[in-house]
Amino acid sequence: MIARIKTLAATALVASALAGPALAAGEVEIPKQDWTFGGVFGTFDRASLQRGFQVYQNVCASCHGLKFVAYRNLADLGYNEDEIKAIAAEKEVSDGPNDSGEMFNRPAKPSDRFVSPFANDEAARASNGGALPPDLSLMVDARVGGADYMYALLTGYKDAPADMKIPDGMYYNTGFAGQQIAMPQPLFPDGVTYGDNTPATIAQQARDVTTFLAWASEPNLEQSKRTGVMVILFLLVFTGLLYATKRKIWANVH
Repeated sequence: MIARIKTLAATALVASALAGPALAAGEVEIPKQDWTFGGVFGTFDRASLQRGFQVYQNVCASCHGLKFVAYRNLADLGYNEDEIKAIAAEKEVSDGPNDSGEMFNRPAKPSDRFVSPFANDEAARASNGGALPPDLSLMVDARVGGADYMYALLTGYKDAPADMKIPDGMYYNTGFAGQQIAMPQPLFPDGVTYGDNTPATIAQQARDVTTFLAWASEPNLEQSKRTGVMVILFLLVFTGLLYATKRKIWANVH
């Protein structure tokens, strides 16, 4: 995945831009949420990342891929080498050719990227009524409102107003532009069983999987913020030294 190196100033600008409710396409108001990874000094909650990965595996992975994320990247979530090997080995990838010139299937390895749920886009469309489920690798970065939008979408499935007719194959969602979405509601209470016994409410699952997808979009976010802070501190010290040097050089000049 392409690394994004952002300075503190850029982070501050983004935080400022998202300080109020964001508006997605269609003028849908996206409420602002508090995220542990938000702000200049924000970091990812590892427990939430692992829960979010569990939600992705159990709910999202049947339709949505993560083509820019490798299994070995799960080390950032706190998984050890053996756990990552076991997670990867649950999937098969095509490899080869072998000595006979033939392609073959093998268990995925940590160095492989997440295996797509479909062999190709045509198969994906055929399994989803003609719609192509988007890859989620960069979804949080790609949408106006970012993590707030993703959370609003996942928690926005409601009963439609009595005066609104929802076409067959569409669902009412307060967080989606136009309030009608083709994706069925993916999250339900106790839809997963968390290993740390966290209650699996819809809101909790949405927060956790959004945190995981925010990490997938920017796995270098924490390092970028640390780099930004270091750069700003260096510039402040350097500016102070320049000012002190100027004062000393021009002290006797009138």
